[in-house]
Amino acid sequence: MARIRVLVVDDHRIFAESLAAALAAEPDVDVSAAGSGPAALRCLERAVAEGRRFDVLLVDADLAAAAGPGAAAGAGAPGGVPVQRESGSGSAPPGPDGIALVATVRVAHPGVRTVVLAERDDPRRAAHALQAGASGWVAKDCSLSRLLAVVRGVLREETHLPPALLTGVLRELTAARKHRTDSERLVESLTPREHEVLRCMVAGLGRKDVAARLFLSPHTVRTHMQNVLGKLGVHSTLAAVALARRAGVRPADLGLAGDVVERSGQLA
Repeated sequence: MARIRVLVVDDHRIFAESLAAALAAEPDVDVSAAGSGPAALRCLERAVAEGRRFDVLLVDADLAAAAGPGAAAGAGAPGGVPVQRESGSGSAPPGPDGIALVATVRVAHPGVRTVVLAERDDPRRAAHALQAGASGWVAKDCSLSRLLAVVRGVLREETHLPPALLTGVLRELTAARKHRTDSERLVESLTPREHEVLRCMVAGLGRKDVAARLFLSPHTVRTHMQNVLGKLGVHSTLAAVALARRAGVRPADLGLAGDVVERSGQLA
């Protein structure tokens, strides 16, 4: 019998231990639990190093963005599953919230399927979770049989949503796709040089740093930045960066100073 390795991530210890214990009673499920995003990422990395990767991540949609202090938990009640938390005496650095953790895991561990556990139906957040890479969104109070069906389904490349959310999620995804298409069209209006300047802006570089990277004068960079804002129809660098990200513009590689990716045509 092929075993399914599941990692439960929830900062409510009683819920995490109870769910983990219920899942562990299944003959084909091995389960661990983590109480924060950073603890979950460490569990995933350790599992990779030990050659026993997790298959499915069950993550709380409202996972706290900042992990609190506390020692790693030991076993709870008989048959319970320890919840791995942050260790140390001081406050831990902020960790990813639930949906941000989904996006992080998608990049760092693409083979892991993620399912978001939510206390309430929220079409917008469910759509964001799917865009981040989640394979499912289920209610925290759903039955164990329903949750197991979702876990096994996502391993068959299925996507699971509550029927009541389908219309709202589709509406949100359609709107997001339209915004992305509009953003892409605006970005395509930029010259190759303006596109490189925009990539530097997305990477967080200021005018002087962009000038040094592209071997231009600060005055020329200022002109390019003004042109970028005008063509994108925005009034600030932050708005330009947000639009660029929606259009899928990648930040400049800061490890390759002065490297300019040529596009068709002459650089302006």
